[in-house]
Amino acid sequence: MIIKKAEFMISAVNPSQYPDTGWPEIALAGRSNVGKSSLINTLVNRKSLARVGNTPGKTRVINFYNINDSLMLVDLPGYGYAKVSKEERKSWGLLAETYLNTRQNLNIILLLVDMRHDPTGDDILMLDYIKRSKREFAVVATKSDKVKRSEHKKNIDNIRRKLNLDDGSKVIPFSSLKRTGAEEIWSVIETFLE
Repeated sequence: MIIKKAEFMISAVNPSQYPDTGWPEIALAGRSNVGKSSLINTLVNRKSLARVGNTPGKTRVINFYNINDSLMLVDLPGYGYAKVSKEERKSWGLLAETYLNTRQNLNIILLLVDMRHDPTGDDILMLDYIKRSKREFAVVATKSDKVKRSEHKKNIDNIRRKLNLDDGSKVIPFSSLKRTGAEEIWSVIETFLE
């Protein structure tokens, strides 16, 4: 996809604040610090459209990004960060759940998992939730530059096994540092938008 325009649109904490564009939306879900902001920046070829936090658990709202006045990237709050109160974690979960349950123009969910580690219990729960919602999805294995090339297949097979993915489900290795995987992610997004 050729990016002519990429801009932050709005942060929302409830449905009345969601932008009313009618454009297709691509939501990014994943645990805190998995690289959602870095993925957005790489996909749109910008250094700091989405602010990358040094502290996990920084995104406490849903951030909407306008891409080419024709689609929206939606950054959901990260889950699974232990250093926040249970109440706060619950409210972030509710925020994401409300969006995922109510958003009509949500076309695809990208579930980000760290390629270096096994998917967490929270990742498994999130994917089960996505499958039950009957939404289209793809799994993005982030931080692939931190895994030896020779280990990629083993780690991806492991992610597939842990998440109980069928052969038709995509797992895309991605590195914001080396900019690998971005074209494949766009290609998957475009397939679902057609």
